[in-house]
Amino acid sequence: MSALHTRLLHLEGKVMSSEQHLQDIKAAVVNAPNDTQTQSERLKARLSVLENLVEDLWTDKSASEVRLNVSEGLLEELKTECAARATRLDDAESRLAGSIRNAAALELRLNVSEKLLLALKTECTQELLRKLNASEPKMSDLKVTTEGETKVAFAAALTDSGSVGPFDRETTLIFSKVFTNVGRAYDENSGVFTAPVGGVYVFSFTAADFLKGYMGVTLYRNQQPIVSSLDLNDHGGYASATNGALIPLEAGDRVRLSLPASYRLYDDTRSFSVFSGFLLFPLKADQ
Repeated sequence: MSALHTRLLHLEGKVMSSEQHLQDIKAAVVNAPNDTQTQSERLKARLSVLENLVEDLWTDKSASEVRLNVSEGLLEELKTECAARATRLDDAESRLAGSIRNAAALELRLNVSEKLLLALKTECTQELLRKLNASEPKMSDLKVTTEGETKVAFAAALTDSGSVGPFDRETTLIFSKVFTNVGRAYDENSGVFTAPVGGVYVFSFTAADFLKGYMGVTLYRNQQPIVSSLDLNDHGGYASATNGALIPLEAGDRVRLSLPASYRLYDDTRSFSVFSGFLLFPLKADQ
């Protein structure tokens, strides 16, 4: 555009110069002597040529002006389009920045949601475990039944650790090595059997020791002693005493084996000292 404008100015200068030259020639023709016919003719010819040249220059100048105007119009249109594109570009950049912010916010929300979901899963798992643990005693209270009859039976050995006792006072024995516990009526943590239903129960036990001293146990129903097996091992070496009883119990009655004060028992992986029992048959309230 600058080159076209420069050319236009150049043409305009040439036109003005030619017009000036034409005016000079016209003045020369007017002032020429009448007897100089040949010179006058030549001047007229030059004048005609210069007039044609001036006309061409004006034509060229007009065309250049038209082109300049068109170019300026195109330039304005280009400026307008560039401004519009710049505006659209700014809008696109703003939308892109908004999308980036939204993506960052979504990612943050996703991370927070994942953490909340993990915490919820952990909480639900812990709650399920808690409920499961809480329900295990209730499940253990369910009685194994066949054809409508309650089945209850257990057998357990004393310990793997060797000697138990003597103690300064009578102590309930905990037979911790459970072989079977149908109906879950025997509690290996307390050593106490609790009757789930009223009925006649059979209990048996064996007490063993291998050192000199007193050995033996007493079978209790609630706080009442039922049967005892006591012995004095005066020779050393292994010794044992076995006993049992058929006992009617009401639902909730508790049966346990107790070690008298100053008495001792022995057990190891061979299970010398054992305690067992089972429901022989249930009894109704009026029996």
